[in-house]
Amino acid sequence: MANFRRAMAFAPVLAQYALAQGGYGASSAGIPGASSYVAPAGFPTSAFSSYYPVPSGQEPQPALYDPVLNITYPLNLTNPDTLPDNDDDPIYLPAPIANLTAAQQQTVINNVLQEVGEIINGSYITGNCSKCIAALTVAKSAAQLAPSLVPAALVQLCTSTGFHSKSTCEEDFEATTFGAIWTQVLALADVSGLDGQYICNSLSSAFCPAPTVSPLNTTSYFPKPKPANACAPKASGQRVKVLHMSDFHLDPRYKVGSEGNCTSGLCCRSNVANTALPTGSVSYPAPLYGAYECDTPYDLGLAALQAVGPLTGTSQSQPLAWTIYTGDLVSHDPQTELSRLYTEYAEDSIYGMFKQYLTGPVFPVLGNHDSNPEAIDAPHSLPGPLGQQFSWNYDHVAGLWQHEGWLNATAAQQARLPYGAYSVKNHYGLRMITFNSDFWYHSNFLNFINTSNPDVSGTFKFVIQELQAAEDAGERVWLFAHVLSGWDGTNPLVNPTNLFYQIVERYSPHVIANIFFGHTHEDEVMIYYAHNGTNQSLSTALNTGWVGPSVTPLTNLNSGFRMYEVDTGTFDIYEAYTFYADVNSFPALANSSHGPTFKFEYSTREAYGAAAKWPADAPLNGTFWHAVTQGMEANHSLVNTFNTYEGKSSITSQNCTCDGCVTAKICYMRSGSAALGLACPRGFSSVQSKFTGKC
Repeated sequence: MANFRRAMAFAPVLAQYALAQGGYGASSAGIPGASSYVAPAGFPTSAFSSYYPVPSGQEPQPALYDPVLNITYPLNLTNPDTLPDNDDDPIYLPAPIANLTAAQQQTVINNVLQEVGEIINGSYITGNCSKCIAALTVAKSAAQLAPSLVPAALVQLCTSTGFHSKSTCEEDFEATTFGAIWTQVLALADVSGLDGQYICNSLSSAFCPAPTVSPLNTTSYFPKPKPANACAPKASGQRVKVLHMSDFHLDPRYKVGSEGNCTSGLCCRSNVANTALPTGSVSYPAPLYGAYECDTPYDLGLAALQAVGPLTGTSQSQPLAWTIYTGDLVSHDPQTELSRLYTEYAEDSIYGMFKQYLTGPVFPVLGNHDSNPEAIDAPHSLPGPLGQQFSWNYDHVAGLWQHEGWLNATAAQQARLPYGAYSVKNHYGLRMITFNSDFWYHSNFLNFINTSNPDVSGTFKFVIQELQAAEDAGERVWLFAHVLSGWDGTNPLVNPTNLFYQIVERYSPHVIANIFFGHTHEDEVMIYYAHNGTNQSLSTALNTGWVGPSVTPLTNLNSGFRMYEVDTGTFDIYEAYTFYADVNSFPALANSSHGPTFKFEYSTREAYGAAAKWPADAPLNGTFWHAVTQGMEANHSLVNTFNTYEGKSSITSQNCTCDGCVTAKICYMRSGSAALGLACPRGFSSVQSKFTGKC
C-alpha cells in the first residue's frame, strides 16, 4: 500500500483543500450542488479491500474478489506489462450436417476455397454484390460440412485475397476471435437472400449496398390497440434527482507514461506506439488520469464517482433517487486481448464501485462491449447449445445486480432469460424496462441470421409484453438500452429499429415517459414522432431518446455524466444538468497536490429553453426538443452550442457553423430510427473526428 500516492488517512486534509479550491463550494444559483469538485490526489484506497503490489506511479491493481464466481481475479489478467494474446474460452460451432472423416472435411474446404477464388477472380459472375453472394453460397457448404475448419479457411482466404493485413485477418476470423461466430452465420443464414446482402455489406460497403427497411405489419405485435385519447398523468410537483451514467470503459491495463497518442488501436498501453517516431520514443506520455485516445483508468473513474455527490447535491442522508447506467463497462481492447474473465472482471469492479460511491439503487443495462466476443449475443432460437452460448454472462450480471441489492431474486432470475434484460418497478413507482440492444447492433454478426424478422431474438416481444402490462396497470415506464435506435442510423439495423419506433409510438406518451441510451460517448438526443416520423412537428412529437455522455474520454472527448430532476407523478424530466472534466488539463496534474476537476457544464433548460419559448413549468419532453430544433433553424448558433456540448466541451471538437452541418444535426436529432437517420446528410454525426460532410 505504500506505493499509492495518498493514504486514506489524509482524506480530511484533502477535503479541506478541496473546499478552499471550490471543490465542495456552496451551490450556485440554478445548479443542484457545487459548481465544481476537485478530486483528492491519489487513488482512494478504501475503494477495494485489497490490492496487488504495483510499481510507483502506476494505477492500482485491486485483488478483486467476485462474489458470484467465488474467485479472486489474478493479477496477470490486468497487469499492463503482461497483456494476453489469446484466451481459452469455449468455442461454439454449428453441428455438421454429415459425419465426414477429417480427410473428407479437408477436401470440402479445399474445393470451397478454389471455387470461391474462381468467383472472385473470374468474369463469369459480374458485380461485387453478385460475386459476394455467390461466394457465400459456396462457403455455406463448408460451414455445414466441416465447421471446425472454416475459421482457418477464412483467415487464409482473407490473407490471400489481400482483403486485410495478415494480423487483421487473424483478428477478424480466427476461431478464438470471430471465426466461430462467422461459421455459425454461414451455416444458418439465408446467404443467397436478404441475409447475404447484410453479410456482404457488413464485410464491405463496396460489396453490396445496405439493405433498406422492409415493410412492417404491426398487427400481430400488439395485444391491444392504443387507447383512445391516451395521455400522460398529471405532475405531482415533487421532484427527485436521478443520475445517468454511461460508457465507463474501465481500463485496468492502463499504463501511465506509455504512448497516449498511438498510431492505431487503444492508446495508453504498454504494447502500442506512434510509428512516426523512432522505436522507444513517446510523443505524449499517458497521464495518470487519462487521455483523449484512451479509456478510463481507475484514477479517473474514481474521481468521477467521487464527484457525483458534491456536484448533484446528494449524499448518504440525501441520496440520489436512483441511477441508470446505459452500458459499456469493458475497455476497447482488440479481441485477441479479451476474454470472458476480463469481461467479468470489469462487471464486478464497476458495479462494486457504483455500490460504494453512488447513493440509491442502480439500474444497469448491458452494452456491446459487455460480452465476449465483443458485441456478440446469440438469440435463443439458434439450435442446440448455440442459443445458450452467452448465458454465462447473463447469469453473472444478474447475480451481481442481486448481490448489490439493485434487483431482488425474482427480477434477477428474469434477467437471466431475456439476455440480461429485466422489468422492475422501483421504489418510487416507476417501471424500469431494459433490453439488450446487441440484437439490433450492426456488429453483432449473429443478427445476420433471419434478417427479415425484426425480432428474431424475442427481445421486443418481451418489451411489448412488459409495456402492455404497465399500460394495463396504469404505470409509467422508463425504457433504456445501450446502442441508440437512430441519430445518423449507422449503429443499428433498420428493421429492428423500425419495429422499436412503432413500439414507442404505440405506448407514448401515456406509458413511456422517457427513453435512454449510451454508446456514442457523446451528449445527444433523439425525438420520436407519431406516424413513423413522416410528419415531424410540435403536435406529433411523442417522446425523447436521451443519449448519455461517457465517463471514458475515448475518443477526443471530455469525461462526463448527467443528472435529471424528475417529477414523481409523471416521471417526466424537468431539468437536466451535465458535468464534465477537461481531459486536456490532465498532464498538468502529474506533480499536483490534487486530482481532476469535475464541474458543471450546462443546464438543458437554461441552454435551450428560451430559444424553444418553453414554459418554466413544462417538462423537457419530445415537444420541448422539437421546439428546440425549430429554434435551431431560426438561430444556427444554437446548433453550434449543441455541438460543443456533444463533445462535453472538448477542445478537439470542430465547430458546427456551416449550413450543411446545421441541417444535418437537426436531422439527426429528429431521427429516432436507423431508416430516418440514414436519410440525413452524412459527415457531421460525431465530434470525435473531423467532419467530412459537405457544407
